[in-house]
Amino acid sequence: MTIDALLPLIAIFCAGLGAGFINVIVGSGTLITFPVLLMFGYPALTANMSSNLGLIAGNFSGVYGYRREIAHLKPLVKKLLPASLLGGVTGALLLLVLPSSVFDFAVPILILLGIIMVVISPMVQKRTAAKLKVAGGAGHHDSLAMARPALTFLTVAALGLYGGYFGAAQGVLMVGSLGMLLAVSLQSLNALKNALVAGVNVVSAIIFVLFTGDLIDWTVVLLLAAGAALGGLLGAKVGRSLPPSVLRAVIVVIGTIALINMVV
Repeated sequence: MTIDALLPLIAIFCAGLGAGFINVIVGSGTLITFPVLLMFGYPALTANMSSNLGLIAGNFSGVYGYRREIAHLKPLVKKLLPASLLGGVTGALLLLVLPSSVFDFAVPILILLGIIMVVISPMVQKRTAAKLKVAGGAGHHDSLAMARPALTFLTVAALGLYGGYFGAAQGVLMVGSLGMLLAVSLQSLNALKNALVAGVNVVSAIIFVLFTGDLIDWTVVLLLAAGAALGGLLGAKVGRSLPPSVLRAVIVVIGTIALINMVV
């Protein structure tokens, strides 16, 4: 194999590595893999679906890295995962029938809202914790109760729909939204986000394989999966050690970069 033929393969693997790393800490890994695949001439739909499948390996390695936090959050995961799965299936089906322009206007606005929610969520969490009578407030003790269960379920379903359709910055939106609705620490939110996003990506990937398998490039999927699996493990190790203030700052910075990339 020549150097010219090898370089794209290396670049795609590295894109998967970076995306897997960022997805576990924040989300938005699609904003790395999708442009890279387009740069090498892959059609947009192929790039989107192949990226979705390839990054699932990173989702699983991230869930494994946060397994202690997720074990603590098991009641919440059981309650909210069905909403994520329902939304993911709906979003993936919409991708097959709707033009991408449908979401072009809404996506930057959603990302901006996610960034704002990440910033103001500590104040909202204190009120939520007080309502749930959590001693010490959010950030110190996690409450697995939901002050607004119906709204929380609908929000997670809507985010799953978005994730099944495209998914860029899904993590930023999920951490921001759930931070407004749940009285849990930022690290716990990150762990919960990893579990729910993994569910969304799995069900949407199944739909893509069943209905549009001929559009998927399996070489790309394997390269991204190898990189994302390693990146997810590294990201979980780094993310779990970050203080809440630093993790919040990372989310805001990457979310802002994602927003700029989409509107420029």
